[in-house]
Amino acid sequence: MDQGRQVFSVDLLERYATKNRGMITCMAAGNDVIVLGTSKGWIIRHDFGLGNSNDVDLSVGRAGEQSIHKVFVDPGGSHCIATVTGVGGAETFYTHAKWPKPRVLSRLKGLVVNAVAWNRQQITEVSTKEIILGTQDGQLFEMAVDEKDKREKYIKFLFELEELPEAFMALQMETANISSGMRYYVMAVTPTRLYSFTGIGTLESVFASYKERAVHFMELPGEIPNSELHFFIKQRRAVHFAWLSGTGIYHGGLNFGAQHSYPNGDENFVENKALLDYSKLSDGTEVVKPGSMALSEYHFLLLIGNKVKVVNRISEQIIEELQFDTTADSVSRGIIGLCSDASAGLFYAYDQNSIFQVSVIDEGRDMWKVYLDLKVYAAALANCRDPLQRDQVYLVQAEAAFSNKEYLRAASFYAKINYVISFEEVTLKFISINEPEALRTFLLRKLDNLSKDDKCQITMISTWATELYLDKINRLLLEDDTAIENRDSEYHSVIQEFRAFMSDCKDVLDEATTMKLLESYGRVEELVYFANLKEQYEIVVHHYIQQGEAKKALEVLQKSSVSDELQYKFAPELIMLDAYETVEAWMANKNLNPRRLITAMMRYSSEPHAKNETHEVIKYLEFCVHRLHNEDPGIHNLLLSLYAKQEDDSALLRFLQCKFGKGRENGPEFFYDPKYALRLCLKEKRTRACVHIYSMMSMHEEAVALALQIDPELAMAEADKVEDDEDLRKKLWLMVAKHVVKQEKGAKRENIRKAIAFLKETDGLLKIEDILPFFPDFALIDDFKEAICSSLEDYNKQIEQLKEEMNDATRGADNIRNDISALTQRYAVIDRDEECGVCKRKILMMTGDFRMAQGYSSAGPLAPFYVFPCGHSFHAQCLITHVTSCAHEEQAEHILDLQKQLTLLGSETRRDINGSRSDEPITNTTTADKLRSELDDAIASECPFCGELMINEITLPFIKPEDSLHSASWDLRPPTNLANQRTISLPV
Repeated sequence: MDQGRQVFSVDLLERYATKNRGMITCMAAGNDVIVLGTSKGWIIRHDFGLGNSNDVDLSVGRAGEQSIHKVFVDPGGSHCIATVTGVGGAETFYTHAKWPKPRVLSRLKGLVVNAVAWNRQQITEVSTKEIILGTQDGQLFEMAVDEKDKREKYIKFLFELEELPEAFMALQMETANISSGMRYYVMAVTPTRLYSFTGIGTLESVFASYKERAVHFMELPGEIPNSELHFFIKQRRAVHFAWLSGTGIYHGGLNFGAQHSYPNGDENFVENKALLDYSKLSDGTEVVKPGSMALSEYHFLLLIGNKVKVVNRISEQIIEELQFDTTADSVSRGIIGLCSDASAGLFYAYDQNSIFQVSVIDEGRDMWKVYLDLKVYAAALANCRDPLQRDQVYLVQAEAAFSNKEYLRAASFYAKINYVISFEEVTLKFISINEPEALRTFLLRKLDNLSKDDKCQITMISTWATELYLDKINRLLLEDDTAIENRDSEYHSVIQEFRAFMSDCKDVLDEATTMKLLESYGRVEELVYFANLKEQYEIVVHHYIQQGEAKKALEVLQKSSVSDELQYKFAPELIMLDAYETVEAWMANKNLNPRRLITAMMRYSSEPHAKNETHEVIKYLEFCVHRLHNEDPGIHNLLLSLYAKQEDDSALLRFLQCKFGKGRENGPEFFYDPKYALRLCLKEKRTRACVHIYSMMSMHEEAVALALQIDPELAMAEADKVEDDEDLRKKLWLMVAKHVVKQEKGAKRENIRKAIAFLKETDGLLKIEDILPFFPDFALIDDFKEAICSSLEDYNKQIEQLKEEMNDATRGADNIRNDISALTQRYAVIDRDEECGVCKRKILMMTGDFRMAQGYSSAGPLAPFYVFPCGHSFHAQCLITHVTSCAHEEQAEHILDLQKQLTLLGSETRRDINGSRSDEPITNTTTADKLRSELDDAIASECPFCGELMINEITLPFIKPEDSLHSASWDLRPPTNLANQRTISLPV
C-alpha cells in the first residue's frame, strides 16, 4: 500500500451538534441527512443538502429523565424511527422529514427497538413500504407507513427467537423481483449468531414458513460491546457484508441470484466467507475488540479506543489509523460510534458533542497491488488503472510460470507486456533455454496484442513465426517417418495450425519472402496454399496441372476473383488433361469468349478419338451456338469443320439448314463463311452438303448438276426451289430430264413410259416436245403417239379457252359503248320553283347576276346550273363557291385555277366573235371543253350535300377562324356604368 497517500481523511463536521439538548447517545445518516439522539430525549436533524436543521423533543409527556436509545434513518433521509428509554419504559416514534411532530407507535410500547431493516429497492419519499424492526426481546415486526396517512398503516408480528432468546442487534434486507413474485433476503444478528431468512411472497408468509423449517444461522460465541451488521451498497444493491461479532469480523460476498439449496431447505446467498480475527489488529498480546464498525468497498473502519483503524478487507492488513480532534469535556468517553451514509458514500464518527466526517479518497487505487501480493491475478487485473500496472501483473505471472518451467504459459503472459520488459529480452530468454515452442507461442500472442499501426513489427514477427513453423514441421518429419500417413499425428495438427496462421496473417506477410521460405523448406503444398490465399492463382493452377489434378485446377479458375485470362492461358493444357471437366467448367462460365478458346479446341480436335466417344469440343461449340447464340464466324466455321470430319453427315446437314440469324433485321441468316464451307465439304466429299451450299449461294445449276451425281430426287427438289425465274427453273428441269432420259437402260417402250411419267412431275413446266431432243434419232414416232396426242389436245384446249376469252372481251366493249351512248342522252326534269341548294334562289331564274357564270356558255336566258341524281340542284357559281370553301387548300386552288382559265378562254372567244377574229376557234373550243370537264370532275363528281364532302364537314368547327371577329360581336357583356344609361319610357 502506498504510504505516501491517505485513503481516508477525517474532518470536523460539527463541534456542538446537540445545541445544548444533551449529549449525543446515537446517530444515523442517509442522503446527506444526519439524525442525532441525545441524552435528554431530543432528536436533532441536520440536512446538509438543504443547509438547515431542526429538533424534536420526544420526552414531552414522560416523567423522569429520558434518553434516545437508538435512532434510524432510511437511505433517502426522509423516514426516521427513534426509541426513547427512561423511567416509564421504552417507547418508539416515527417521524417524517415533512412532519412537524413525530408519531408514537403504540403497538411497540414497552419494546426496545435495536434494529431496523429498510426496503432499499422499493422505499420512496412518501412511503416506507415494508420495513422490519428487531427488538431487545428477540422479536421481529413488520411495519409500513405512508406519509399522507400521518400514521402507520400496520404493524405485524413476524418472528421470535425461541431456541436461544437474544436481542436482535442489527438487521439488513434485500428484495428482488422474479417471475414467481417478490423474493426477500433478510440477515439479522444477535450478540452470538447471524441468522439468514429468505423466501418468496410477503414478509409475513416468508417468516411464517420458518415455523415448519429450521432457521439457517452462523454462530460465533464471544463477548462484544455492540454486535453490528453492515452491507456495502453499490448501485442500490448490496454486494458484500460484515458482522462485528465476539470472535472476529465475519464477512463475505452477497449473491442474491444464487440458488444453492441446503438440506434444511434454506437458500444461502453468501459467498467467499472469511473471518478476520481480532488478534491481527493488536500489536501486543492483549486483544482489543472494536467498539463500532463501518464498511467500505475494500476496507473495514474499526473503532478501537479513541482511534479508527482502517483494515484492508482483502489483505486483512491495517493501512491507516485515523485520529480525532476531541474536546476536553468529551475525552472521558472518546469516540462513541461510527455510522455510514451509503447514498452519499460518506462515513461519520461522533463523540458526546461533535460529529466528524470520514471521507474516502480513491480507496481502490492500490487494490491491484493487494490482489497481486495475494496472487489473485484476475482481481489484480480488474483493479488496474493503467497499462503499466497491467504489465506488472503480467510480468509477475510470467516470471512465476517461467520459474515453474511452464514455458508456454509464460510466453502467453510475456506477450501481453508492452512496457516493463522489452521484446528482445523475452525472445533471448526462450532462445537461451532452447524452447522454440515457447518462442513461437510468444510471437503468436504478441501478434494478437499489437495494434494495426505497427505494420513493420507485425510483418517481421509473422515472418519469424513462419520460419519457426516450418522448422517444427521438418523436425517432426525427421523424428517420425510415418507422420505423413498417420492423419492423427502431431505433424498434421501442426500443418493445420500453420495453414490457419497463414490464413490469418496473409495480409501482413511479405509475399516474396514467405514464398522463398516455403520453397527453401520444400513445402510445395503450403506454397500453393499461401499462393491461393494471396490470390496468386497462376501458381496454384500450374501446380495442380503438374499434379494431373485438373478438377482442382478448374475449381480455382471458377472463383469469382480469378481473371478469365487464366482460363484462356491454361485452356490447352486443361482440355488435354480432362476434356469433360474442362468443357463443363467452360459452359458454367457465361463470361468466357469462345473465340479465345479456339486454339485449345483445335488442339484437342487434332487428337484421335474413339468412334463412340463424345466429342467435348463439339458439345461446347453447340452450347455456344444454340444456347449462348454466339454469332462469331470463327466459332461457326470451327463447328462446321468438325461436323464435316464426322462419318455421319446428318449433323452437318442440320447445321447447314439451321438459320441462326432468322428474324433479325438486316442480318444474315447464317454466320459461317459459305465459301469456306463449300471448299471444306468438297475436300471432305460431303456432296449433299455441297448441294445445299450451292443452293444457298443461288448457284442452282451447280447444285442440280452435283445432285444428279448422287440422287435425282435431290436434284428435282433443288430444281423446284427456283420460283421467281421461270426460264431458269425450266432449264434446271431440262437438266434433270436429260439425266433421267440418258440413265434409263430398259426396253424402249419402258423408257418412254418413264419419261412420260417424269413429265407429270414437272407440273406442266415441260412438254413432250421439250424432251424429244434427248431421245436417240432412231426412236420411232409411234412410241410417242400417245404423249404427242395428249400434248396436241392440251394445245387445242388452250386455243379454245383463248377464243372464249376474246369473245367475252368483245361483248364487254360493246356494252361499254352502249352505256356511253345512253349517258349522252340522259336528262332530268326540274320544277320551275326548284331552289339552289346554296343561295336558295330559283334555279330557272333569269337575273343578270347569274345569267352568265364565269367560264360557262350561256344556255339561253338561264344561268348555268348542276342537277344531281339525288335531286339537289345548284347554280354553277354557287356550287363552285361552296365546294372551294369546304375543300382543302390545294383542291380549292385547283378549282379556282380551272375557273380562271375557263373565264380567260371565254373572254378571248367573245373578242374573236365581236372583233371578227376567227383564228384557231376549234382549238379554243377543245381546250375549254377539257377544262370544263376537269372542273365538272372537281366540283360535281358527287352531290356536296349527300357525298363525302358533307361527311367530312362533321369534323369542322361551327365557327370558322375567319368568322371569329363577327362571332365576338354577338357576345353579351354586363353594363359597365348603369348611371350613364338612359331609361326610355314607352307610352301604354
